[in-house]
Amino acid sequence: MRQCARCAPGGLHEATGAIQRTLRGLTPDAAANSSAAGNEAAIEGSFHVVAPEALPPPNSTKAHQEQARTPKPSTRFRARNPRQWEFAKPARQPEPTPDRARNEQPDGQFLSGSYSNPAGTRAYKLYIPSGYQGQTLPLIIMLHGCTQNPDDFAAGTCVNSLAEEHQCFVVYPEQKSTANQNKCWNWFDASHQRRDHGEPSIIAGLTRDIISTYAVDTRRVYVAGLSAGGAMAAIMGRTYPNLYAAIGVHSGLPYAAAHDMPSAFAAMKQMGAPFGRRQRDKGADAVGRFVPTIVFHGDLDKTVHPRNGDEVIAQSAKLYSHNGVDTGTAKDPQVTLLRGQVPNGHAYTRAIHHDTGGRAVLEQWRIDKAGHAWSGGSRRGSYTDPKGPNVSREMIRFFYDHVLA
Repeated sequence: MRQCARCAPGGLHEATGAIQRTLRGLTPDAAANSSAAGNEAAIEGSFHVVAPEALPPPNSTKAHQEQARTPKPSTRFRARNPRQWEFAKPARQPEPTPDRARNEQPDGQFLSGSYSNPAGTRAYKLYIPSGYQGQTLPLIIMLHGCTQNPDDFAAGTCVNSLAEEHQCFVVYPEQKSTANQNKCWNWFDASHQRRDHGEPSIIAGLTRDIISTYAVDTRRVYVAGLSAGGAMAAIMGRTYPNLYAAIGVHSGLPYAAAHDMPSAFAAMKQMGAPFGRRQRDKGADAVGRFVPTIVFHGDLDKTVHPRNGDEVIAQSAKLYSHNGVDTGTAKDPQVTLLRGQVPNGHAYTRAIHHDTGGRAVLEQWRIDKAGHAWSGGSRRGSYTDPKGPNVSREMIRFFYDHVLA
């Protein structure tokens, strides 16, 4: 792995700092302190989510199989976007309690590394499950939110424990403070929204470096993120559709939702023009392949307006109708709505978008009364909400249903 000099995009420190202070009422130092000590006061809010049937991914334990029951669909219909949803509210039905964080550390290795290319250098942490014996395994790229780091994000999401259960590699790239004052991925800068440029090139290069070093199943490589990391995951799915088999966006924004500081303010608070008028496709992969997407958002998110989750789905659904399984048919996927309730936790709505063969290609989870935090996470990490549903498990379940052709 190569090392190179640091790169620090001009003006991004000030831009991100202004955004964070305005939306959270915190200085960068206060935000960092809150991140480090805020585990005792999880952000309250609601999440909206869309996801396929909650079947356990391959290699699930019997206990999880018994746990993974889902409410029956309340209705089935076709819709062009989530704003058109209309359904009768069914009786509230319980769903299995989400997994709580394990107190013990997983048995695998959690290694430090670094990757460099002409766009810059980023450190990362790699989790290798204890069962790895040289066989090919899936790979998940996890992109943290602002003020976080790989150790914090791994502790909060508990993905390493799930990697032990389902046998996969997990990589946590780390944004550095010299690239962004609050360690946010620079999703709102136009220079970081293009294939083979800026941070997307670093994340994609790191992904390929891990693939070349370990026995990774190249058909099952995925990327997910929270907040700024979720927005960057959407960018990675759009600019590298032939590298990632599926993406997960938690409390994030759609591809190219902003291109500078003023448009970032507008996108995060939904004060700008409707999504269709501000979408920018410049820099997207020429192939334009549809990438299966799962989205989670709390409906009381005060940092990133929950309507951004709707727009991630709307953007993906539009791409699906032109470049997905139904290429040339100009048909929208069928949508099934489910209402669920985590015992002693949050209620939620799931919208599952099916292709003509009945496979879930898009999922959106809208989580009631949840805020800007990783749903179902552990208080050992920052910006988590243990009241569920368990996003980490649902993402892996969705990812394992999709492979590159």
